[in-house]
Amino acid sequence: MDITIQNMVKLAGVGQLMLATVSIIVPKVLKWPQELSKVEPMIKRLFWVYAIYILVINSSFGLLSLLMSGQLISAKPLACAVTGFIALYWISRLAIQFFYFDRSNFPKGTWPMIGEMVLVTAFVFFSAVYSYLFYLNINQI
Repeated sequence: MDITIQNMVKLAGVGQLMLATVSIIVPKVLKWPQELSKVEPMIKRLFWVYAIYILVINSSFGLLSLLMSGQLISAKPLACAVTGFIALYWISRLAIQFFYFDRSNFPKGTWPMIGEMVLVTAFVFFSAVYSYLFYLNINQI
């Protein structure tokens, strides 16, 4: 595989790690503690568990891409499965952004708009990189 492809994977890895890092401020920005104070303790805990799972998954994809980029472009069955799964994950996240979230409830203002644009750009980039890797891997098996 081309070194440029490996660099794209590493860049996607850095991007996912940056996303995971920035995600730490999301609870404050979206006022999760205040909003979650309105629900039962079990629902609150379940919500936080899901949020942590997403943080760990995004971080894991980032580390995997950054540290094992060569393996992800190896055209082996496991590389095909992993890149296919990561592509599906990010494509799903992109679809959720546009087709599931109620946009009327999004925070208003310049910074939230810029933040969403950056997020959507990242989701498109991740979707494209891993879809392309999946395509390359599956066509070489």
